[in-house]
Amino acid sequence: MLEDRYDNKLSTTSHAARDAYVDAVDRFLAGQHGAEAAFRMAVAADEAFALGHVGIARSRLVMNDRVGAADAMSAARAVSKGMSVQEVAHMEAIGLLVGGDVPAAYRSIRAHVVNYPRDVMIAQTCTSVFGLIGFSGRAGREAEQLAYTTLLAPAYGNDWWFLGMHAFAQVEVGQLEAARETVERALEGNPRSALNVHVSAHVFYEAGENDAGYRFLSEWWKDYLPGGSLHGHVSWHVALWELVRGDAEAAWAIIDRHCKPGGSEGPPLNMLSDTVAFLHRARLAGFEVPVARWQEMSDYAAERFPDAGLAFADVHAALAHCMAGNDSALERLTRQPAGPAGDVVQPIWMAFRAVAEERWNDVVEHLCPVMTTHERIGGSRAQRDLLEFTLAHAMRQQGKESEAALLIATRRPRQSQLAAA
Repeated sequence: MLEDRYDNKLSTTSHAARDAYVDAVDRFLAGQHGAEAAFRMAVAADEAFALGHVGIARSRLVMNDRVGAADAMSAARAVSKGMSVQEVAHMEAIGLLVGGDVPAAYRSIRAHVVNYPRDVMIAQTCTSVFGLIGFSGRAGREAEQLAYTTLLAPAYGNDWWFLGMHAFAQVEVGQLEAARETVERALEGNPRSALNVHVSAHVFYEAGENDAGYRFLSEWWKDYLPGGSLHGHVSWHVALWELVRGDAEAAWAIIDRHCKPGGSEGPPLNMLSDTVAFLHRARLAGFEVPVARWQEMSDYAAERFPDAGLAFADVHAALAHCMAGNDSALERLTRQPAGPAGDVVQPIWMAFRAVAEERWNDVVEHLCPVMTTHERIGGSRAQRDLLEFTLAHAMRQQGKESEAALLIATRRPRQSQLAAA
């Protein structure tokens, strides 16, 4: 049987299908343009190659296209005869994920990785801050993420994808120097991996090295094709650093062209969270944000994420609704907290309502209890600075400058420049 780059046997006799699949997996793991197209090339070369169809399903799922993902899974199952035990388990695990049974998918995937740790498209689902661990809603999920990548380490060695994911896990628990060394090795393995470059941006951000981070990322970003899954989010990082540098015009242009709906080609979740976060952080920094911008994002959130369940989407959607004054969408979203982090999301909703109404005492009252548990909503520490900076801003509006400074100095000392921007 033919094999992929990770020594997994593939039930296809077509070298063209195998080569397209290997290319697709690498593009998918690197966040590069053309991953789904390469998966489609694999099934065009061999329509009976089930894992090619599963790859299309994964690509569609990233784009929040559950109908497209389900159709691809149906196509995979229709040609599953003759698949190996490993491939069947691979297909069924992704099928659970596509079907929305996340707890069952997680159990299946963790069991699969024990038996087949180098089945990379399965192992990948539990990595990064947007993976099954990242969005689990569990306390301690950052440490769990590092434990997971550490468990995988013997199976992957110096592989560029694995090193990037391991570095990200190290960043999120504060192991910055270890993360810097790990991601440098990852970049040596694949300098065009948007994933690895993105992790490097987080290392710079967490270290407070804003000028160096901006120079590195803005230069690399110039040649990154918009169709890459991380293009919008990498653009967001560049825009934030442009804001810190004082070039608001450049920052807004990046958001409009590369991050928000109608500009970005990326996943809907990133379009929502990145654009809303930028609007709010710009407002905290003293820039005027027209209500039309908030209304645009509120409308988008109401269309794509109308109901509660995914905590990271829920908090950003609520912020957009509150700032736009979209009471009907807010009421639908917040009528009942849902998901494993619903108890953390609810006070954040209340805080954002208070932000919109400039009730700063209430903002502080609602946010303070969640500051030690907000990792449960998902996202990176950099993304959750949305909450840290909001609380500091509310304290300043109360006239509590020293308390706000102490908050940042204690919790996010390397981000003091960003918090005051």
